[in-house]
Amino acid sequence: MSQRTVTIGSKVGLHARPAKLFTAAAAATGTKVLIAKNGGTPVDASSILRVMTLGAKFGEEVTLTAEGDGADAALDQLAAMLASDLDAVAE
Repeated sequence: MSQRTVTIGSKVGLHARPAKLFTAAAAATGTKVLIAKNGGTPVDASSILRVMTLGAKFGEEVTLTAEGDGADAALDQLAAMLASDLDAVAE
């Protein structure tokens, strides 16, 4: 199992537009990716509702996990997205 811990870079956290961009990218990887706030229950990273219910705010850490072929590449891509200000990209 591959894992990455990343700090949320979007100033609004994983809410609305940043969550939409992130979940679309997670779904496009073709790999089952889970996301969790530290100490929390992992949720499906391709589900916008589940990702938004995490309540991940700017500066908080989340952990991404995935298994199988392409897991490392998928997590690298998604971690880079989360570390950037996705709200600025969405405008």
